[in-house]
Amino acid sequence: MIAALKAGVKRHWPALKLRTILFGTLLFTAALPGAGALFLRVYENTLVRQTEAELIAQGAALAAAAQAQWPDVEASAADPRSWRAEASTIDLRTTHVFPERPHALPRTGQPAPDAIAMARRLQPILVATARTTLASLQLIDRNGIILIGHEAGGSYAQLPEVAAALRGKVGTVLRTNGAYSQRYAFEWLSRASSLRIHHVRPIIVNGRVVGALLLSRSPRALFRGLYEDRGKILLGIGLIFVMLLVLTGLLSRGIARPIEALGEATRGVAKGTGAVPETPVTAAIEIRALFENFRAMAAAIDRRSRYLRDFAASVSHEFKTPLAGISGAIELFEDHGATMTLAERERFLGNIKADAARLSQLVTRLLDLARADMAQPDPDVTVDALAIVRRVADAHDGPGFRVQIAEPPTLPRVAVQASTIEMALTTLIENARQADATEVSIALSRTGDALEVSVSDNGGGIVPADAERVFEPFFTTRRAVGGTGLGLAIAVSLLQAEQGAITLTPCVEHGSRFVVMLPVAAITEPAPRSAPR
Repeated sequence: MIAALKAGVKRHWPALKLRTILFGTLLFTAALPGAGALFLRVYENTLVRQTEAELIAQGAALAAAAQAQWPDVEASAADPRSWRAEASTIDLRTTHVFPERPHALPRTGQPAPDAIAMARRLQPILVATARTTLASLQLIDRNGIILIGHEAGGSYAQLPEVAAALRGKVGTVLRTNGAYSQRYAFEWLSRASSLRIHHVRPIIVNGRVVGALLLSRSPRALFRGLYEDRGKILLGIGLIFVMLLVLTGLLSRGIARPIEALGEATRGVAKGTGAVPETPVTAAIEIRALFENFRAMAAAIDRRSRYLRDFAASVSHEFKTPLAGISGAIELFEDHGATMTLAERERFLGNIKADAARLSQLVTRLLDLARADMAQPDPDVTVDALAIVRRVADAHDGPGFRVQIAEPPTLPRVAVQASTIEMALTTLIENARQADATEVSIALSRTGDALEVSVSDNGGGIVPADAERVFEPFFTTRRAVGGTGLGLAIAVSLLQAEQGAITLTPCVEHGSRFVVMLPVAAITEPAPRSAPR
């Protein structure tokens, strides 16, 4: 079922631009606080608490006025307790909602005389206050009898909040508003629309409760509150929208535009005509790194393309000559084979064998070059380069051709496979022998993080015109005697695959000098030094 659902979503998923996704994400993120304020009733809860705070302030002020003017009140010292704000206790999510306040019951006794006298004094104050705050204000004596306000003469002694206040406890409760009627279309979204807040505060004179004030009011309506704060809300929405546009623009310049430019460059590189644009200065750090990596990749692809193009042309040229010779000899045999002498037959067959042998040698060397191009370095390899140099030198040293080694007291191990070092040195020594050299000198020394192996000979040397092409595949000056021109190219590929290098350097005297650079292993052990050769 889940797989089918995923398939359906993928089938109908729209193709969106990165800018659209970024803007939609930011817009959704910006709308979350507003959605929380409206649908999680955070704002509405704030309005209810604000109404309770107003009732608390009114109750405290009126109770203090009643206490100060109550008959037979005794002067009291200042309250030594520290001043503190009276916190709100109402929370729409957790506060219990009581049923609508019941009507007052008939009183069972007479109001206290001091309370009646106080009621006459407070009535103008309570009426003036109610006209301004629109709150319902009721004065209750110590027995729960209503002295001022709605249902005066009745008793609220049965109400739990009034009973608690007559015991000296300040309290606020939520009750259902029986007189509520819907006024706004979306008022059903509000939980507080049908509620009324009832706050009861005791009046304490000479250390005893002489009465209480009951204040009630409907909380500020949610939508009325939004309407009253519409200016601030619209300003906030406008600022958020402007900020979204700015952030979207920054993200577009830092992410979307560079990716689009890189995509265009990718299509151009695929066609072989594109150039990688400059890295945008406003792009993110990761995008800049992506540009640099793509530029390096494009350069490598271009270099590899040119190499393959030139390599294919060279292979075609190298194969064409022996194939042409073989084809020509076969045609001569077909046309004149019956009239040829034995010497002519042997000469043409010898040419065919020589061309076939050259083709076989070319194929073998091409396979070696392909393996060299595809070679992967071994990160854990560490070898003793000096031992390999000695082994190669011993294999070629003999009468008429000397190979000498100059070595320092200690040498580090290198991170290059032994077969690569042996193949490179063997190629250089064989080339020196073919250049009529009688002596080859090999010097080893450490240069920074690499081991330098210098191979010098006293042969005929390399002319300046050929010095820049000696490492090109198929370049050789000994084609007539079977040279393929692939030995140095294979050595270069093998060394480069293992972070090494080989270069031709100017020689002080006659002959030639090549320098092989081998990376030193991360953990090296000095190679033991034997007696000089």
